Amino acid sequence: MSGRFSHGGVFGWESEEDLQIARNALEMCDLKDFEDKLMNELSGGERQRVVFARALATQASILLLDEPTANLDLSHQAILFRLVRQRCQTCNSSAVIITHDLNLAAEFADEILLLKRGEVIAKGEPAKVFNAETLREVFETEVLVDGHPLSRKPRITISYR
Repeated sequence: MSGRFSHGGVFGWESEEDLQIARNALEMCDLKDFEDKLMNELSGGERQRVVFARALATQASILLLDEPTANLDLSHQAILFRLVRQRCQTCNSSAVIITHDLNLAAEFADEILLLKRGEVIAKGEPAKVFNAETLREVFETEVLVDGHPLSRKPRITISYR
């Protein structure tokens, strides 16, 4: 319920509407039966999904998410990014996502800000920012950048040679 704290009344108690919003957020994050569980009873991925559900429940116009897919399996990574995109489109909101997963960023982001030691190296659409030369400069390693066979968005593969 902490995601609804700022919406509370004078005494801070949640309304039935707050409870329903929180339940909906849990259900969207595949946590329907987790309402009464304590955080220390959850796995790392379940905790991460609860934190994201809490962010959704705030109904804030801007979501700030730092490594939101940490500890998530592939299915829940996709669910999370689909929920973020859906929320941005339907609620006229925005999301700022910090991630080290370049392929997820390439697939879902409208705009990328690539940093190295706090300095902006590149900014723009994923296809513009994610090229082998720029990524080599930032990460100091060889990469292959090609197109994802389905989406045609950039796909980054590290060279382990």
